[in-house]
Amino acid sequence: LLLRVLDTDGKNREKIMFGIGIPELIVILLIAFVVVGPDKLPKMARTLGKGLYEIRRATEGVREEIEKEGERIDSELEEASQYLKEEEKGGTPAGEKTGQP
Repeated sequence: LLLRVLDTDGKNREKIMFGIGIPELIVILLIAFVVVGPDKLPKMARTLGKGLYEIRRATEGVREEIEKEGERIDSELEEASQYLKEEEKGGTPAGEKTGQP
C-alpha cells in the first residue's frame, strides 16, 4: 500500500494508494473522528475492514473461476489444433478409429 515517491524537489515521500499521502490520511481520520465520534469509530472501522475482507474473498473466487475456465478453453483449443494438424497431414487424428477391421 505504501509507495516511496521521489517528488520534484528531490525529497522522498510516502504515498498511499490513490495518491493520498500521510497528511491527507490524518485529515480524513480527524474528520471521521469528529463526525462519527470516538465511541462509534472503532466499530465503524471494524465493519469497514470486514466488508473489504469479504469483497477481497469474493473477487478472489471469481478470479480463480475465470482462470480455470481460461485453462479449460486453452486445452480445448490445443486439442482442436492437434486435430486440424492431423487432418492437414492426411492422417487419422489421434484417438479416432479408421473404420477398417
